[in-house]
Amino acid sequence: MWQLVLMINGYFISVVGCAMFAVAGYDMYINSSTWSLFLNSALLTMFIGLSLFLSNRTLANSISMRQGYLLTTTSWVSIGLLSTLPFMLYGCTSNFHDAFFEAISGVTGTGATIFADVESLPKPILLWRSVLNMIGGIGVVIFASALLPFLGIGGMQIFQRENSDINDKFMPKFRYIAKRIILVYVFFLLCCIGCLYFAGMDLFDAVNHGFSTVATGGFSTKNTSIGYYDSALIESIVILFMLLSALPMTFFVMLLQNKFRHSLRTIQVVAFLKIVFWSVLAMTLWLRFSGVTDSLFKSLRYAAFNVVSIMTTTGFSSTDYLSWGAFAVAAFTVIGLIGGCSGSTTGSIKVFRWQVITAFLRQTLALAVSPKRMVPLKIKQFVLGNEVVVSVLVFTTLFLMVAAILILMLTLSGVDVFTAFAAVMGCITNVGPGVAESIGPKGSFVAFSPFVKDILAIAMLLGRLEILTILVVFTRSFWRR
Repeated sequence: MWQLVLMINGYFISVVGCAMFAVAGYDMYINSSTWSLFLNSALLTMFIGLSLFLSNRTLANSISMRQGYLLTTTSWVSIGLLSTLPFMLYGCTSNFHDAFFEAISGVTGTGATIFADVESLPKPILLWRSVLNMIGGIGVVIFASALLPFLGIGGMQIFQRENSDINDKFMPKFRYIAKRIILVYVFFLLCCIGCLYFAGMDLFDAVNHGFSTVATGGFSTKNTSIGYYDSALIESIVILFMLLSALPMTFFVMLLQNKFRHSLRTIQVVAFLKIVFWSVLAMTLWLRFSGVTDSLFKSLRYAAFNVVSIMTTTGFSSTDYLSWGAFAVAAFTVIGLIGGCSGSTTGSIKVFRWQVITAFLRQTLALAVSPKRMVPLKIKQFVLGNEVVVSVLVFTTLFLMVAAILILMLTLSGVDVFTAFAAVMGCITNVGPGVAESIGPKGSFVAFSPFVKDILAIAMLLGRLEILTILVVFTRSFWRR
């Protein structure tokens, strides 16, 4: 069971090592005296990755469900652990807990940070944070599009039918999906970087924000995030690419192949865009008529950027939205729990699962009035099987239960209830900034104890890997033959 898992882990770790080499090259290019620190990180990471890959090399045409669960958990944890090396060698973090929190936040695309002043960080470290977002974004999309349907987690098995035209074995499907997703992802990256550069960002900032935007990761090179630029054009570009990245990457693959069809993925895209529209409209009206802003354009500008940022779980900000009042804080909490589409770079529960829950609620209410009626469970014209509904309900219930347990753990460590709630929800949904002032758009997670930071890092992993993927590995039945 372990040979294939270790081989693929070695491959992923080697990719991270290559990324470190790239950042080390940039470090040398800007004539920094610290380039050897990144080079040492890259050499150690490549050594571990290649050792695992070469010593466990085997033919990989299929993968068991047990290997799938194990691969997902071990790969994200190992990448997170090795990604701490640059932070620690540069001395940017005072301890391992801070470095681990920042690395996990990067690879899970959460965007929460322990750095109160990111503008004081060395440029190679700023670039490394954004590169972690980029690597994590690609990994998340491939994981959600290829592995989750195979494992049947959270109702994702229903999307297997969209890949029914290829080999049923996992590895051929994995390669088929990965190649096309990477093509779309890189295209979005280049377009986003180019647009930001021509909109007024310098090349370094454009690259960093392009990586973070398409990955919906949220790491910025500025303390005030996108608000630093105070540019409606830059905000519009970021909004566009956050929205594109919140849609299923396989949706764009279908468009490229001229195979557009009415499917569940298409239906959730429409639902997602409708929710965004009404949320932006509601927040715009609130800002204007509550007196927070003095013009309709400014209301629309602030509402559109920050609503899209939170719903896509990116975590950028153009202003301190926590100063908008109680309604705005509550609304951002709710839309953060919605998230983007399944198969995208976003986190949280996802629109598709809320559609399933809504369909199940409609069926339940109909049967409560007429118990003998035959009421099909469906989204539009697509009939859902019981296994999909059960899977979605189990996932959502477990998501909220785990969040509640983590909140209790933080309060036991001395964190006040509201801050504990904000921190856990920000991390487990992968939104990043919380709705508490100390960890909001203008704050950071630096003041928390090492224990709390470790718990929140676990919350990020649980949220990004759909909770069940990790928890299954820790059950007795998983290890029984």
